[in-house]
Amino acid sequence: MPSGDIVDTAADAEGFTKPPLLVLDRVRAFLDEHGLGAGGVRARRIGEGGGSNFTFLLERDAGSFVLRRPPRPPLPPSAHDVVREARLQLALREAGFDRLPTIVAVCEDEALLGVPFYVMSYLDGVVPTDQAPPGLDEGAPRRALGDDLVDALVEIHAADVSTPALAAFARPGSYNERQARRFAQLWEINKTRELPRVDEVGAWLGRHVPDPLPPTVVHGDYRLGNTMVGHDAPTRIVAVLDWEMGAIGDPRADVGYLLATYSEPGGPPNPLGTSPITALAGFPSRAELVERYVAESGRAIEPLAWFEALALWKAAVFCEAIYGRYVRGELGAEDTRAARFEQGVPYLAEAAAAAISRL
Repeated sequence: MPSGDIVDTAADAEGFTKPPLLVLDRVRAFLDEHGLGAGGVRARRIGEGGGSNFTFLLERDAGSFVLRRPPRPPLPPSAHDVVREARLQLALREAGFDRLPTIVAVCEDEALLGVPFYVMSYLDGVVPTDQAPPGLDEGAPRRALGDDLVDALVEIHAADVSTPALAAFARPGSYNERQARRFAQLWEINKTRELPRVDEVGAWLGRHVPDPLPPTVVHGDYRLGNTMVGHDAPTRIVAVLDWEMGAIGDPRADVGYLLATYSEPGGPPNPLGTSPITALAGFPSRAELVERYVAESGRAIEPLAWFEALALWKAAVFCEAIYGRYVRGELGAEDTRAARFEQGVPYLAEAAAAAISRL
């Protein structure tokens, strides 16, 4: 294996060595071509593993950057489109939302790494996931961060989607209906086993699609674990990350997803097990998140349980895709936590059914 490659040590299901995720000589040439830093390139994987788009920290003798690329092919149709992800963020920044990483280069030439990728300036902050960052060790700062989590979402939803760059992402028809239909199709592609509850929930959602609200930018995976706070200001979100699911659609999809993935103080863990620090005393309750969103946005957001069910069902479909890649040996050694989706996918489907029962 050439010294400039970064590759997982595992082979695929047939025993063949997998192609490298990065070829550092080529990455260095790309950075040089775009005037991004100088000197050698050192790279390491950052962010959560599990089979979604991969993120690498690139450190040079002068300059640090972040590269984001999809997993190795083959990929499901329309999934892992990092070029689209980059363009949406550029359009959103142009429309006035600036809590974003700065994208400095986009590569559509698959000859370099076998897939497209994009490069961002490095942001030195903290992603709140399993542990509260320093400065969040008491109630008032935790409340402030929870409030800002809602406020950042309100800002995203306030972006003018009629601006030309964002309008290019709009699609005709109902976003809600399209989501139900698309993920039912993805389930047929992704599933590794028969799980009738996933089919039942998807069919019910498709039969009970709510009328849409006026469209906004939708993040699609909005939760605390996809944000970054400053080292010196942990109560303020400095960047919203991971725009793979971004679109123009119904803002309630983000509110429902936030609730579905939020563990409130004194409550049970959320079904996805994400961002567990919000269960600490001082963070807002789920009801308080909704109350703040309604007050700050001026939107009526019912039937919110439909969107919670949609979020949990979509998560089941996505997690099944990751689980399938795991059982086929397509993920690296660092992504073995994807094995938990053997039980996690049925659990998510049951949680989605429970959300429906509240309607």
